[in-house]
Amino acid sequence: MIHDATEEDIPGLVAIYNEVIANSTATFTSTAVTVEDRRAWWQARTAQGYPLLIAHDADGVAGFATFGEFRAWPGYHFTVEHTLHVRADARRRGLGTQMLQLLLERARLLGKHVMVAGVDGDNAASIRLHERLGFTPAGRLREVGYKFGRWLDLVFLQRAI
Repeated sequence: MIHDATEEDIPGLVAIYNEVIANSTATFTSTAVTVEDRRAWWQARTAQGYPLLIAHDADGVAGFATFGEFRAWPGYHFTVEHTLHVRADARRRGLGTQMLQLLLERARLLGKHVMVAGVDGDNAASIRLHERLGFTPAGRLREVGYKFGRWLDLVFLQRAI
């Protein structure tokens, strides 16, 4: 089941995001977030009209996906960048695909023109997921991130909506 986030979903979202922060390079930060941080982030995001989708399974919150401004300048108004994370034990079951498809539809309904993904250059599974859904490579920024004692490339992919 996938739906718009509610207050009750925030602790589950935080658990997923903090696991991603601690154990992967899917995000280039090492600082855990709090429920209060993510509640404020969710409220700001939805106040701007952007969705925060939550996937549920029998064990609770299984994933989340959202998008927001790509860049703050007015000329980028029709371009959004998304975030998508799935709980470690719920990966490879199609939830990411379902959530990203719904995000694309929500972006279309908001009149957006392009969706951008920023992916760790070594995350082949995420790159494949995006390519299966019509995203194409748009560039690689070499060694712009640093985590776990190593430099990370950032790959941008994009899709017209």
